[in-house]
Amino acid sequence: MNELHRLWSGALPLERAFWTYAVIGGLAVNVTTSFLFLIFVSADWMHAALVAGYGLSVPYNVVALVGVWRAAKHHESNREWAQAARIVTLVGMVLLTIT
Repeated sequence: MNELHRLWSGALPLERAFWTYAVIGGLAVNVTTSFLFLIFVSADWMHAALVAGYGLSVPYNVVALVGVWRAAKHHESNREWAQAARIVTLVGMVLLTIT
């Protein structure tokens, strides 16, 4: 839990927040929850599908996005990379959430 607190507060290095939590974690969480969503929809368990599809992925996406955004604020060596990480994470998390 301490690691998630550090992510949320922007205390992690930008590279770690971006690659570990936004890219790898984001793909893992969203692929898994999409798969569960499809299983529950096919079983006609709509409430479980909504919880699996959105109730789990959206909070993760928000935490990852906020973590990258705040870590980018503290990243001073390459401001262009920091801004690119923010934009890519924002677009990626929105796309992963709505699809």
